[in-house]
Amino acid sequence: MKLFSMAAAAALAFAFAVGLAPARADEDISDLLHQATRTAEHMNRDPAFAQARHMLRDARAVLIVPRLVKGGFIFGGEGGDGVLMAHNRKGWSSPAFYTFGGASFGFQAGLEEAEIVLLIMSDRALRAVEREKFQFGAGAGLTVVTLSSGAAGATSPNLSGDIIVWTSATGAYGGLTLNGTVIAPRNEWNEDFYNHPVTVPQILSGRVRNPQANALREEISSVW
Repeated sequence: MKLFSMAAAAALAFAFAVGLAPARADEDISDLLHQATRTAEHMNRDPAFAQARHMLRDARAVLIVPRLVKGGFIFGGEGGDGVLMAHNRKGWSSPAFYTFGGASFGFQAGLEEAEIVLLIMSDRALRAVEREKFQFGAGAGLTVVTLSSGAAGATSPNLSGDIIVWTSATGAYGGLTLNGTVIAPRNEWNEDFYNHPVTVPQILSGRVRNPQANALREEISSVW
């Protein structure tokens, strides 16, 4: 119990340090949109997706986390911010802002940063992510397939999951797992970006727009 409490405390402290705490919303949102656009560009050039790109046009939504930081020794944690965009009748929606946070315990060392893109392929996966809080591996009943940058190629048989994860990571950590990771909307950022209270479904349905997200929407449209 004592070790568990220490792990939880360490993870919370780490999450605060890497940016899960409140900050200057306007500057952080602008920076996140810029980074998310660059991540979409990186994925578009990745040979791991060369054979599967036509399937990705069927994605219901995409969640981009341009900087997931994972670090620690013995106790570890991970955290970052992301944008969720859905494909609807009007094209790609403007972004809903999300936060990633998790904790891990084990014999770990090093510091890792990763770019992550979650391709949400099914309606049930999108409904799960739209909730106020969603945890990977917590009995959600969703199939998650992970592809690493630089893989030989992705083909149709291994792209049958509810969520397809593309990741490009650097650092001393071996492997990257999302089990236990919690994602949740950043409601205060969404309200700030659209200048009034707005829900994630309202954003994803295309009811609200903000031209600051046009570059990201255009890059996503060029991929899918």
